[in-house]
Amino acid sequence: MQVQVRYYAAAKAATGVAEETRELPAGATIGAFLQDLGSTSPAVFARCSFIVNGSATTDRSRVLDEGDRLDVLPPFAGG
Repeated sequence: MQVQVRYYAAAKAATGVAEETRELPAGATIGAFLQDLGSTSPAVFARCSFIVNGSATTDRSRVLDEGDRLDVLPPFAGG
């Protein structure tokens, strides 16, 4: 299945892209997606939160569906 992924701040720097389409197996979770990223800056992704189709989550066991949009958000500072 295909999932649209957008990366922000340190996550964008770690992957080198702002947005991409990822091919994942059916029933993949956010955690499985992170494993699929491989060793790309694991410390950055360990602290991320996510937005799936407009709903915020930190649940890495959340199942992704075909066509989902996943935003990867590292912690932000400042204000």
